[in-house]
Amino acid sequence: MRFEDEPAPGDPFRILPGHFSPGRFERVLRAGKFAVSAELSPPDSADPEEVYSRARVFDGYVDAINATDGSGANCHMSSVGVCALLTRKGYSTVMQVSCRDRNRLAIQGDVLGAAAMGVANVMCLTGDGVQAGDHPMAKPVFDLDAVSLVSTVKMMRDEGHFQSGRRLTTPPRLFIGASDNPFVPPLEYRVERLAKKIAAGAQFIQTQYCFDVPRLKQYMTRVRDLGLHEKAFIIVGTGPLASANAARWIRDNVPGIYIPDDVIKRLEGVTKPRLEGRKLCMEIIQEIRQVEGVSGVHVMAYRQEESVAELVDASGVLEGRVPWYPGLIENTNVKRAAG
Repeated sequence: MRFEDEPAPGDPFRILPGHFSPGRFERVLRAGKFAVSAELSPPDSADPEEVYSRARVFDGYVDAINATDGSGANCHMSSVGVCALLTRKGYSTVMQVSCRDRNRLAIQGDVLGAAAMGVANVMCLTGDGVQAGDHPMAKPVFDLDAVSLVSTVKMMRDEGHFQSGRRLTTPPRLFIGASDNPFVPPLEYRVERLAKKIAAGAQFIQTQYCFDVPRLKQYMTRVRDLGLHEKAFIIVGTGPLASANAARWIRDNVPGIYIPDDVIKRLEGVTKPRLEGRKLCMEIIQEIRQVEGVSGVHVMAYRQEESVAELVDASGVLEGRVPWYPGLIENTNVKRAAG
């Protein structure tokens, strides 16, 4: 028996008709399944086992794992390093690329290197300003922005050359993504910016945290009016909140995250706010699943990564489907033999 998102037998780089990469993440989305991705915070370490142990908590519950690229302008193991390690084990990874730290020469080289190591998905980001992180004296680059980065990766893949015009002997086969934030002003500009990213070549979009489903629905109405949901897969971000105080701190100190007052009041009114935060997240995931034009959910559970499996399972969004993970085939074969 073959699982629908199992690696293609014999050739892990085989690309199915109508696909742009050999990756499972793209296959799940194009098959019309509601995709689930999660975010892995890279360790402050050179030990690969720390990467593997962080990934194992997602086994059997997510279709892809994003490795952040200096999120919040803080230094950690690189996204390309994390993705290369996880790809060795068979995980489906999304390499994040921030324009903040590297110029177009370095970025194009990283894209080729990642594709050569089997990374099938790349997410193009502008990146947080260095003043927000642990190296505020670092020199920001921003040689490209998110839109021009998307178009550069698409050009390398589809036209087979660098920005300089020099030909590639083998283009990278990648599923290209970008981010969007439907939840903070200027709201009317968000869909216009999304349209630019999709026109540049973005094939999937992962959004900022959603704590306001009505605002998401307004955004998706405009997305559908422009037919953008038919040109790219919209994957909505969300995650659990630990407490009302944590929610206030995030709202006041982390740019781009909108948390309504009623969410904070709900967390204030309970004796176990962490459990309530997870319950709220599960409910939001279920609501997101029902929004027309949304193709998946991206769960960002910073310092609560162990809760992702519980949240996905309780929400029921997988509808009985088991995403592939390194031990799935072996475990299934053992169960069959025992049966």
